Amino acid sequence: MKINKAYLSLGTNIGDRGDNLQRALKMMDSDKDVQIERVSSIYETEPVGYTEQAPFLNMAVCVATGLSAEELLDRCLGVERELGRVREFKWGPRIIDLDILLYNHDNIESETLIIPHPRMHERAFVLIPLLEIDSTIIFPADGTLLKEALCSIQGKEGVRLWKQINGDGEFGLFEN
Repeated sequence: MKINKAYLSLGTNIGDRGDNLQRALKMMDSDKDVQIERVSSIYETEPVGYTEQAPFLNMAVCVATGLSAEELLDRCLGVERELGRVREFKWGPRIIDLDILLYNHDNIESETLIIPHPRMHERAFVLIPLLEIDSTIIFPADGTLLKEALCSIQGKEGVRLWKQINGDGEFGLFEN
């Protein structure tokens, strides 16, 4: 079986945000077809799009999986459902959000999935945690280094370190 490398973004702004992230990570890690390899620190960020809501906690993870990109999306959506995600409106509050940012070096466009994530290179709250776990990532769509994209983004000051994680799959992440 081919092992694929994928990068995911996790975000939450409802309830116990730290617990929401930890529960999502544990659910992903308990999936026999997904192995979490790297975990970023957690960053608190102001909302984008619809701004009349609480700040988010965001992080990124690198996973190894034998799943196809569509199958991985199904697993991510399953975690969201199990944790109680309700999609009321675009960019609205959410208990958890899992997005596939990158899958190998593939460019995928289907009815349900676009990889690389179409707005990832415009969002500091995605790039900062992603580049923390791999600063050499190249954007497959155009071959640019993502750290170069981060240099041109406005609003990086709105991304604040919330919890430092030195993360190779340690899930007592939020223990104090």
